[in-house]
Amino acid sequence: MPALMSAFHPRNELETHSVTNQPPPFEDVNLFTSDVALQEAVSRAGGAAHAARLGAFGARAGSAEVAEWAMQANRNVPQLRDFDRYGGRIDEVEYHPAYHQLMALGLDAGIAASAWNGTEAGHVLHTAIEFLMAQAEASVCCPMTMTYAALPALRHQPDVAAVWESRILASKYDPASRPASEKAGVTIGMAMTEKQGGSDVRANTTRAVRNTDGSYTLTGHKWFCSAPMCDAFLTLAYTDNGLSCFLAPRWTPAGERNAIHVMRLKDKLGDRANASSEIEYHGAYAQMVGEEGRGVRTIIEMVQHTRLDCILAPAAYMRQAVANAAWHAAHRTAFQKKLIDQPLMRAVIADMAIESEAATALTFRIAQSFDAAEHSPMAAAFMRIATPVAKYWLNKRVVNLIYEAMEAHGGAGYVEESVMPRLYRQSPVNSIWEGSGNVICLDVLRAMMKEPDSVAAFVDELEAAYGENKALDARIDAIKNRVVQPPPERDARHLVEQMALALQAAVLQRHGPAAVADAFCATRLADSPGFVYGGSGVHFDVDAILARAMPGR
Repeated sequence: MPALMSAFHPRNELETHSVTNQPPPFEDVNLFTSDVALQEAVSRAGGAAHAARLGAFGARAGSAEVAEWAMQANRNVPQLRDFDRYGGRIDEVEYHPAYHQLMALGLDAGIAASAWNGTEAGHVLHTAIEFLMAQAEASVCCPMTMTYAALPALRHQPDVAAVWESRILASKYDPASRPASEKAGVTIGMAMTEKQGGSDVRANTTRAVRNTDGSYTLTGHKWFCSAPMCDAFLTLAYTDNGLSCFLAPRWTPAGERNAIHVMRLKDKLGDRANASSEIEYHGAYAQMVGEEGRGVRTIIEMVQHTRLDCILAPAAYMRQAVANAAWHAAHRTAFQKKLIDQPLMRAVIADMAIESEAATALTFRIAQSFDAAEHSPMAAAFMRIATPVAKYWLNKRVVNLIYEAMEAHGGAGYVEESVMPRLYRQSPVNSIWEGSGNVICLDVLRAMMKEPDSVAAFVDELEAAYGENKALDARIDAIKNRVVQPPPERDARHLVEQMALALQAAVLQRHGPAAVADAFCATRLADSPGFVYGGSGVHFDVDAILARAMPGR
């Protein structure tokens, strides 16, 4: 039997004191059915038919056993083995068994495959499964996200996609270090950035030389390659005709280990159960994907979909933080009252709950647009600009929210036995991955200048909520005036922030409960909002908001 996160029947009557006034463990909680905002958001986005499936997965993801796996996988970090005992080069990463259990939990549930296998509202289903998985253990979601996002890029090269698509759609986790043809399922990674360029991938120096059989040989380095035990990596390299996209498998077609050297693993702030590495290509075998010299255009298909997951992740972290804080406050007494009955604590947790619910609502509205984009040009245009707007804003909001949730626990939230430190360390990663704040804001400006349909679709989304709230109406009018002519770069953050707030408010006003929607507009769209949670001075329906946010078993 696996160890459970909580000890069985500990002694609470001790020689010096009795152990009292401690909340019960926050485990064996169904992360789907206990989250009203999530259930409503999934249903609104077209995923109502998946409720039973998500309920079953939510129960598993919130179980004590899975919570223990997460603790173990983070406590026992990956280890690099470049060579075997005889000196042969193997470039393998060893993981704790809990890591493999978590990977199987998510991939077997359909995180990578559900958007592509013909399932109705597949992107919404993908988003919901990973929303739950990220609360169980966030760092293992990285290779799951990349595997999900790789398929649109691979389809630019039909002969390559024909080989790898069925492996992705198998929806199976197979940890074996074997050629992909011998495995039940695969994971796909990516390797884009280099030391000298970072986000400026056109500064890359990795070279690709064409072989007589049409394959390519890669030589160069990559500064970040997450999940180096993936079965193949989408990567960028230069040919004589420009920067191009390639797929480099870990094993060559002849069944030999590819010359992809894992130089070292990154010692990261968070995301610790997942290995991130620096690699070098020493004449590595690869196949071109997409048009030669158009590598960025090809791999941006993958980036767009990974950005969806960079939206759902902070929303999931917010929910996890609020649920844990509310649970603690509901079971802990101070000054003769439960913490949740103390007026100031109620205001703080309710304000965090507003933030969390707005993030969830926005996440699933954008996931819905990914599903609709296949047959609706306007949905595709909205998706194009709303995705970076939401990625920027939710990731700017999540870190401080988790800190507040940690503070609501007091000292108990600051020790490693709590989930809060791990959650806090994890919270910045999705702001940095796939374009940090400035890069994302410049991407929004670029879309505004080059894709007028995206601006029109965004404004249409806002105007659909016009007349619901005076503060929102004023914000919509201001944004319509500003997007006519994109502002100078130095003002990009301010514009994207205002766009994000208006979009969240519009989604809530159209679809959310009145208590949450009105409170969001009153506290976030005011001329002088409070700078901390619970600090706006605005009175709103705390009882209704807390009733929605409080988790139950």
